Amino acid sequence: RRVKMSYNAVKSDFMMSDEVEARVPYSRAHLDRLEDQGAFPKRKRIGAKRIAWKRSEVEQWLSERMEGQS
Repeated sequence: RRVKMSYNAVKSDFMMSDEVEARVPYSRAHLDRLEDQGAFPKRKRIGAKRIAWKRSEVEQWLSERMEGQS
């Protein structure tokens, strides 16, 4: 018996820019500055015209920010 899974049911190891922008409360320009300063995870090229961030790195970055607020 085959189990069908939709794309949304399985999270990728990567986050595309629209998902990063939805999760991180900073503008794209500010994220670019943070990335240049080494204060935000570096994006990875995953195709000729496609970039993404490693989900684990972004989640870790977010979790560190939340710990600092408590």
